[in-house]
Amino acid sequence: MFKYKYTINHFILLILPRKKESYNMTKRTKIIVIAAIVLLIAGMAFYPLIKNNVSPDEIQQAITPRRASLNVNAQILKYETINDVIRTKGLLMPDEEVDLAFETSGKITHIYFKEGTSVRRGELLARVNDEPLQAELKRLTAQLPLAKDRVARQRILLDKDAVSQESYESVTTELDKLLADIEFVKSRIAQTELRAPFDGIMGLRHVSEGAFASPSTVISRLTKVSPLKLEFSVNEKQVSHIRPGTELLFTVEESDEIYSATIYAIESSIDAATLSLKARALYANAERKLKPGQSAKIEITLDEIKNAIVIPSISSLAEMGIDIVYVYRNGKAQQVVVQKGIRTASSVQITQGLSSGDTLLVTGVMQLRDGMEVKITNFNP
Repeated sequence: MFKYKYTINHFILLILPRKKESYNMTKRTKIIVIAAIVLLIAGMAFYPLIKNNVSPDEIQQAITPRRASLNVNAQILKYETINDVIRTKGLLMPDEEVDLAFETSGKITHIYFKEGTSVRRGELLARVNDEPLQAELKRLTAQLPLAKDRVARQRILLDKDAVSQESYESVTTELDKLLADIEFVKSRIAQTELRAPFDGIMGLRHVSEGAFASPSTVISRLTKVSPLKLEFSVNEKQVSHIRPGTELLFTVEESDEIYSATIYAIESSIDAATLSLKARALYANAERKLKPGQSAKIEITLDEIKNAIVIPSISSLAEMGIDIVYVYRNGKAQQVVVQKGIRTASSVQITQGLSSGDTLLVTGVMQLRDGMEVKITNFNP
C-alpha cells in the first residue's frame, strides 16, 4: 500500500512543475491528477473508434460484454375456443344408507340375506324369537269367531227388543277390544322382523344366528347405490353460477372415463368458516360401476369463448402489479404488457396485448430481458 502511494506521488511530481516551497500535495490535488490520468488512458483506447466516426451506440456495444443468445421454445399464437370452467373436487355418496337393527330385543333365530347381494324394499332380512307372541296371537285369534257370533246374536235380540241396548254395546266392545289386542300382537311380531326399508345392496353381516340382539345392535348396512349423490363446494365468487338443473362432468381416480351429473340441490347459506357453498348433484349409476366414498374431480362449464388468444400459464410473469410476456421479434425478446381473462388448469386467456400470429416465447421466461438476443430451438404445437 505504501509502495503504491509512493509511486503515484513520484509520478505526479514528474509531470507537475516543481515549486520551491513544498513537494507535499493536498488530497484534492491527487484525486484531480488521478482522474486526468484515467481519462487520458481511456482516450488513447477509444481514439481509433472516434477517428473512424463510430456512433455512440457502437461505442457502448464495444465496451459492453457480449452475451451469448438464450435458447428458448416458442409458440405461434392462433385463435382458439376456450371454456370458462369451474373446477373443484367432490365426494360420491349413496342416495340412501342405513345401519339395520331390530326394534325389539331377542335371540336371532333366522338370517335370510346374503352379504353383498341386492334386496328389494320390504324383503324380510332377519328375525328374532317371536314364539311367545305367535302363541298369544293364536290364542286371541281363536276367540274371534265366538266374539263375532255373540255380537250377531245380541243384534238379533236387540232388534226384537229381547235385550237392552247396553247389553248389545257390551258384547260389541268386547269384540273391538279383542280385535285391538290382535293388532297389537301383530305389531309386536312385526318388530321381531327386520325388513329392507328401500332397494339396495346389503353390506357385511355383524351378527350370527343365535346371538342376542337389542335395538342398539347393528345387524348390517343397507346402501342404495343407484343413483349416487355427488357432494361438492364452490367459493363465494362462483355461487351465482350454479343452480338446480346445471349439468357437470366428473372423473374418478384411476379412470379416464368422463361421467355426467345434474345439480339437484344447493345449501341455503354460505359456510361462514370456509366461505364456500355446498351443492349436490345426482348421477344415475345404472351399471353400479362407481362406489360411494370415491373422490371426484368436477368441471362445470359456465361459458364457451370463441376466437380467444390462449397462452400457457408458465409463459407469463407478474411484475410490479402488471402481467408481461415475451414475444420474438428480429432475433430478440420483446417485452409485452398483457391483460388476462379466464384461466384453465394450464393456460390463460389474453384479452389485450397479443394477436394471432405473434411468436410467444414459452421457456426461459425468468431469464429473459427486453431486447435480449434469443434463439428458438423448438416450436410448441
